[in-house]
Amino acid sequence: MRAAGRVVGNALAAVKKEAAVGVSLRELDEVAREVLRSAGAVSLFEGYQPGFATSPFSGVICTSVNDAVLHGLPSDLKLADGDLLNVDCGASVDGWCGDAATSFCVGTPRPEDLQLIELTERALAAGIAAALPGNRLGDVGAAIGRIGKEAGVGTNLDFGGHGIGRRMHEEPHVPNAGRPGRGFKLQVGHTFAIEPWFWSGPGSTYLIDPDGWTLRSADGTRGVHAEHTIAITKAGPEILTLP
Repeated sequence: MRAAGRVVGNALAAVKKEAAVGVSLRELDEVAREVLRSAGAVSLFEGYQPGFATSPFSGVICTSVNDAVLHGLPSDLKLADGDLLNVDCGASVDGWCGDAATSFCVGTPRPEDLQLIELTERALAAGIAAALPGNRLGDVGAAIGRIGKEAGVGTNLDFGGHGIGRRMHEEPHVPNAGRPGRGFKLQVGHTFAIEPWFWSGPGSTYLIDPDGWTLRSADGTRGVHAEHTIAITKAGPEILTLP
């Protein structure tokens, strides 16, 4: 899983480096695809079709822009100055999986977008810090949810983190809210993807585009998503998806 995580981290870093005004989402998908190909990794996204989707996913990364925050299909859309882009990537190496996401601004950033990115990354760090042996999933969710609630941002609990190992999505679900001391007990050797996502507005409802995949806020507010795959060790949580 460390090997798979490194590939995912490298793919996200390469996409961020190449993302610029005028570059299409499909071109960024090709950047990530080459990273996976050169590492001998297999995409977890391409061809994936969960129950809510009307067709298999057609890229190796999710590319969600501005008011979209999850599952954006790579397309010929070209990035514009000031766009807020979320990129999610999953890959497997020798049958073991890694999954991570990052959000960043293209060109001239809006201050409020930078603040939302910082908030979401802080929530991710808080959730990871709570993933200690003997703690419970409620401690992780509570750490994430507390930050979102204090900031007054929109949080939807339909999608969240998940167990991960031989498959991308395994039990248990890791919600972005919770009650401390409640839920699944964390033990050394457990591996999870932790992924807070927030909208700048207070709303929590979403719409799905006609493509059957891209999920965007119902009120048009912009969103941010951050994710890492972690392992719980005796020394505490280890992030597996750094470049």
